[in-house]
Amino acid sequence: MLNPEEQGFVEHWRANRLRRKKVFKQLALGLPLGVILAVGIFANFFSGWYKKAEMVRNKEIARHQSSLLLVLLVAVLLIVVFIVIFSVRHKWDINEQRYRELLSREGIPE
Repeated sequence: MLNPEEQGFVEHWRANRLRRKKVFKQLALGLPLGVILAVGIFANFFSGWYKKAEMVRNKEIARHQSSLLLVLLVAVLLIVVFIVIFSVRHKWDINEQRYRELLSREGIPE
């Protein structure tokens, strides 16, 4: 027998599981985490806490003004998209596993 919390989860997940699997919905749900990560990367890059890296960056900027920033933007964008999709899919998988375990414990077919 399921307790009320588990029964509520089963009902909620049965209604929303397919909607949450869509990629656009996953991007919308995980975007705050990605934005925080991007801000952290940029703050770390431009803070100048590591002097040798700052010297190399200044030397690169003097040679190729825009290419370094373009590479950084593309890299941060790819990292953010990967982290967002991975974290939301992982959470979806955990909820799906819990849903299937509760159904099997209850003896209800999918």
